[in-house]
Amino acid sequence: MTCKEFLALLDDMIDDSVTAEARAELDAHLGRCAHCEVIFNTTRKTIEIYRSHEIYELPATLRDRLHAAIMARCKKAC
Repeated sequence: MTCKEFLALLDDMIDDSVTAEARAELDAHLGRCAHCEVIFNTTRKTIEIYRSHEIYELPATLRDRLHAAIMARCKKAC
């Protein structure tokens, strides 16, 4: 399985609506592809947070860095 094939099935994998055979191929790909593992885990966690309406408080240092990056990008665009 390629990364492109994995990404095409990502939604179905997260919804657990793939066949057992496809699931085995997806799991095998995750076992050898750190990039897709990060995408899978990040996507799954994002969906979990969204579904639970959980408010996620950013650490102050991260919030400050994010704000500075956004402001710098806005200044470049203007």
